[in-house]
Amino acid sequence: MIDTPQVVQTDEQVTAVIHITVPRAEISQVMGPAIGEILSTLAAQGTAPAGPCYSFHWKKPSDTFDFEVGFPVSRPITPAGRVKMSRLPAARVVRTMYRGGYEGLGRPGASSWPGLKAGVSRCRTVCGKATCPVPSTVRTRICGAQS
Repeated sequence: MIDTPQVVQTDEQVTAVIHITVPRAEISQVMGPAIGEILSTLAAQGTAPAGPCYSFHWKKPSDTFDFEVGFPVSRPITPAGRVKMSRLPAARVVRTMYRGGYEGLGRPGASSWPGLKAGVSRCRTVCGKATCPVPSTVRTRICGAQS
């Protein structure tokens, strides 16, 4: 299920991320370890995420995903291993809430709608597998650049 999209202005957020380019079939194998690596890096530097995990897709996923996975942070961190500083720019975006398991995000209508610029998008899991173990209760906020 997807909520009615709205146009909103977002604020810039400083983030800690790992950039990943991976075949679609491998996405479920790389997300968990990348999230764990970021969380370990933050903890080793005496800080914690300042918000929920997100992914920022540099182009529309096809047979390959090219994206950053990360967390907003309240202060800069020192890059370590694959973990780097980045930012989510302030932007006017089209935003909605998708409700359901991650496997449904790639279905038509789940992450595309009129007014959305093709390609760049960001998804933020509001209630993921750890806190919402039943797939139908997972909530993912989807934002895309306004066309």
